[in-house]
Amino acid sequence: MPASPQQDIVAIIPARGGSKGLPRKNVRPLLGKPLLAHTIDAANGSRHVTRVAVSTDDPEIAEVARRFGAEVVDRPAELAGDKASSEDALLHALDRLFPDGAPQPEVFVFLQCTSPLTSSDDIDALVETLQREDADSAFLATRFHHFVWRPDASGDFHGVNHDRSVRQLRQDRPAEYFETGSGYAMRLAGFRAHRHRFFGRVAAAEMPEEHIGEIDTPADFEAIESRMRARRSAAARAALPQPVEALVMDFDGVLTDDTVIIDQDGVEHVRCSRSDGMGIDLLSRTGLPMIVLSREANTVVRARCDKLRLDCVHGLETKLATLEDWARRTGVSLANTVYIGNDVNDLDCMGAVGFPVAPSDAHEAARDAARLVLQNAGGNGAVRELADMLLEQRNGLP
Repeated sequence: MPASPQQDIVAIIPARGGSKGLPRKNVRPLLGKPLLAHTIDAANGSRHVTRVAVSTDDPEIAEVARRFGAEVVDRPAELAGDKASSEDALLHALDRLFPDGAPQPEVFVFLQCTSPLTSSDDIDALVETLQREDADSAFLATRFHHFVWRPDASGDFHGVNHDRSVRQLRQDRPAEYFETGSGYAMRLAGFRAHRHRFFGRVAAAEMPEEHIGEIDTPADFEAIESRMRARRSAAARAALPQPVEALVMDFDGVLTDDTVIIDQDGVEHVRCSRSDGMGIDLLSRTGLPMIVLSREANTVVRARCDKLRLDCVHGLETKLATLEDWARRTGVSLANTVYIGNDVNDLDCMGAVGFPVAPSDAHEAARDAARLVLQNAGGNGAVRELADMLLEQRNGLP
């Protein structure tokens, strides 16, 4: 019978410390956070998964797992070598999570952290397919239309999934599915009995082809990081107000790297990015209204803004009233305004506009308030990254 929607469904993510193809890959940073964290986030975002557990033999991986909201199952060394199977690690984790006498869930999910493109929706589709098809196990797959060949002993190639003497049209061929290796759902009792991920009635849950990708080598890592960056940028552009009517910026931690250098005479100096300056210059040519609002009273704020030909109000105790007044005078809607800030004194303004943004190194509260957290840090390309997105919208690019 299909599992009840109220029933516990645990997602187990095996993540051992050893990796020969790409050492320490499970904790290697991918777009600003460890590889493992992307799969934990996807599992935590699922509508059906109620618990997320990472099985590992490695203290650093365990620390990452806990930091991103997963339970940890300590895996013994004999189940963490190259010869150990995923099934053995899963059985061990299930025994620790659900010992004899404890309530046993009907369904569990097995996810591979080397497939960071897997989304929460993919996991939900996996669970729902298992339930809808009344299957015993299910796997994530994509439709497969390629012609597969295999050589015989003499080196002559023969069709594996087709007759080589007949070239069928794609629409005339029966549907075939490619196992992505990124996720599986199983009935727990059946898995314990068969000790294998495929048993009984097996179903396939289709996932988008653009979500497929497994990291085994440095080249895989670079390719998937590039795809994820492009996907994230496209999502951010799609979420921008249509159109963006104004850009408002904090100064310290946005146009600077949030450090101050004080010379022997007590004069303060800041570090800024010429790349950010170029982004602002390009945006100014489109006529986009822009202003800097800063709590900092030092005249360095005015000097930098004058150099960039930016409106500026600094020495503010609170910024929101000034923002609202400027928007009225400029004739722009706050709902269509982008505000980029990095700390708690930006929260009022971030909450007042339609699209709050934070640099990658912003305070946690600012990141939580942001609809978009940039990949670059303040004073190190964050404004240029945002400017490029706004330029693409204003130039009509998809």
